[in-house]
Amino acid sequence: MNGETLSIIWAVLIVFFTVVEAFTLGLTSIWFAVGSLAALIASALGLGLAIQFIAFIVVAIVLLVYTRPVARKVFKVGQNKTNVDALIGKTGFVTKAILPKEVGQVKLNGQIWTAKGPEHESYDVDEEVEVMAIEGVKLIVKKFEETK
Repeated sequence: MNGETLSIIWAVLIVFFTVVEAFTLGLTSIWFAVGSLAALIASALGLGLAIQFIAFIVVAIVLLVYTRPVARKVFKVGQNKTNVDALIGKTGFVTKAILPKEVGQVKLNGQIWTAKGPEHESYDVDEEVEVMAIEGVKLIVKKFEETK
């Protein structure tokens, strides 16, 4: 292959990896786009196919290994911020009895949630409970004990 054809291939790969990144937002394929850019530069300098391929692989892997973890923290990729953590420690009232090893319902902040308690405890309707944790969309509750 001649140098012009290789440059076109690397340019197409840059566009391809950038488009894939835009659709996936996984901070993975963008590093391959940058690796393709390094190979395109090597191609423009007239370096051989082997050097271009090595430039692509080395740049992509180095960026993937060393910058991806930092980028994931900065951009918080894959982390959806929610306010459910603010519900831990809040109290609500049982609207559907919670039986041992079964789920019931709790009204908390005006919303009805599916809830369960420790394995061997049950909670009656209108009993006040405290949120200990949240598993998915299910509250994990315990009997509310007022502190004096």
